[in-house]
Amino acid sequence: MPLQQGSARLRQRTILLVGISVLLVLLVIVVVLASVRGRPEVSPKMLKWQDNGTTKNLSEVILGRCYNFIRVQRPELGDKDCQKIWESLKDAFIYKNPCNITPEDYQPLMELASHPIPCNKSLFWSKTNDLVHRYTKSNTNFLTLEDTLLGYMADNISWCGDPSAPGINYESCPRRSECESNPKSVFWKVASKMFAEAACGVVQVMLNGSIEAGAFRSTSIFASVEVLNLDPNKVSEVHIWLMQDIGGPQSESCSGRSIQKLKSILEEKNFKVICEDNYRPVQLLQCVQNPDHTDCRLCTNSTAFP
Repeated sequence: MPLQQGSARLRQRTILLVGISVLLVLLVIVVVLASVRGRPEVSPKMLKWQDNGTTKNLSEVILGRCYNFIRVQRPELGDKDCQKIWESLKDAFIYKNPCNITPEDYQPLMELASHPIPCNKSLFWSKTNDLVHRYTKSNTNFLTLEDTLLGYMADNISWCGDPSAPGINYESCPRRSECESNPKSVFWKVASKMFAEAACGVVQVMLNGSIEAGAFRSTSIFASVEVLNLDPNKVSEVHIWLMQDIGGPQSESCSGRSIQKLKSILEEKNFKVICEDNYRPVQLLQCVQNPDHTDCRLCTNSTAFP
């Protein structure tokens, strides 16, 4: 009988020790979990780049421009869905490394926002940004890429994503020199390719004859994308307007080396090419800001009457 009582006490003591041990383990677990939950979460840092970050209120800017274009400027495009257009643009770059963007990322956007370009109205440009758009504002017979819905929405704004939350980097975006496959560079190449493919009839290009490096540069989007995607079955002629700054410098004329290179590329594709130095309608627009310059006189040789 005393032996049985001793065994019972031993079992009770063992059960008690095991219970206490389990409670202690549970207590430690609770304390650890509580301390972990109490720490602030550390989010991954945004990648840092050299260019300006995403334009503030990007969605409002894109939507506002889209509605203005289809409601005011081109009401015949009123069936475009601006909300879907914004979503497709956002999906092309949000939460993505901004150096890994592909043309395929923008294909849904291109399909949603594209629209026909009338023949004989396509106007390409390189290094004449301000002048060419002053001209298309005063003469609606011509359209640049920036005068289409795609170009109008994206002109002079920035955007890029980041793998960490919130998926959009408002602090910095990569320059082209940091990586070529960045959201803006890829967008403009894809949009430029589509703009060139849509051109028909007679097309125009405005180049800068005051650039020392040459008016036609192989690294430009015009040279590397647009020229290569003009369709000889749709385009009959290419008119080059070589514009020099009022008062110079006059670095190149239509007989210059880079223009001759451009002519040979176009003629190999069976385009008829016409080049004109200082196309007068555009030069008159330049003269609005330089009315007293000798280049802006209506008649270069005055006639004296007795």
